[in-house]
Amino acid sequence: MTGGNSVGEAPDAVRVRFARTLRLDWLGQTVASVCWILSVLADGVGSTGDWLQLLAGTSWLMANVASLVTSGD
Repeated sequence: MTGGNSVGEAPDAVRVRFARTLRLDWLGQTVASVCWILSVLADGVGSTGDWLQLLAGTSWLMANVASLVTSGD
């Protein structure tokens, strides 16, 4: 295994993935989704609407993370 990564990826692939995390669009969406999740949790989850808001924020965050794993740009 070369490059010092533990998952067996090529060093170039790791660099590309890291570069994507520094893009303004990815960072902005990720911060927004985390803030959405935190705001729901801070206010408390007491109704169906709260659960839907939490699901929406979590789904948005998961989509952002998944976009790092997919190939292409």
